[in-house]
Amino acid sequence: MNRVQSIIDKLSGSENADDLMIEIMGVLTEVVESTEVEVGNYCTFVYSPKTPYLKYDQNPLVAVVNKFEWGFRGINYHWGEFRNYTNEEVIGPLHLVHPNEVNDLRSIPYANYRLNT
Repeated sequence: MNRVQSIIDKLSGSENADDLMIEIMGVLTEVVESTEVEVGNYCTFVYSPKTPYLKYDQNPLVAVVNKFEWGFRGINYHWGEFRNYTNEEVIGPLHLVHPNEVNDLRSIPYANYRLNT
C-alpha cells in the first residue's frame, strides 16, 4: 500500500512546501523518535538547526545510513548528499517512509530550503 499516492493525485502545482509537509505527515502516521531510528530506515521530518548561517532543508527526506548517540547521518534526497541530524534539532517525530513510497515522495516538491540566521 502506497500512502503517498493520495497526495500526488491531488497536486495542482501551486502548493506551498509547508502545506505539502503537513499533508505528508498526515498520511505517514507510522512514527519514531529520532533516538529510535534505525540504519536502513527512510523518513521525513521537520528540522531546525542551531548552527548559524547554515543552509538547510526544513523538510528533509532521508535514508538513514549511520546512527550515533547525538543523532544520525543520512542521504537527504532533496539535496542529493549526506547530512547529519542531531536529535535535539529534530522537531517532533520522524515519519517512517516505506521503500515503495520513496520515489513518490521525491516527486512532491516539499523541500523547504532555508538559511539559519
